Amino acid sequence: MTINVLQHQFVPKHSKVNDSDKDKLFALHNIEGKHLPKILINDPAISGLGIKAGDIIKIERTSRTAGTSSYYRLVVEG
Repeated sequence: MTINVLQHQFVPKHSKVNDSDKDKLFALHNIEGKHLPKILINDPAISGLGIKAGDIIKIERTSRTAGTSSYYRLVVEG
């Protein structure tokens, strides 16, 4: 039996950030990819996204008090 962790109610939506959005993100916050928190390339939540090391992942979390918040992670080998 296999379990799809992406269907669990507590796993937020993960998506790959395209190059133009990545450039906008870096310019808006005056950062580089190395300044972002890391996520391992073998993390189950991003396994089906066709990612590679160096990509940026957007995580959208929903909260009853804060609404929807976006977080970004740099994909690294692990």
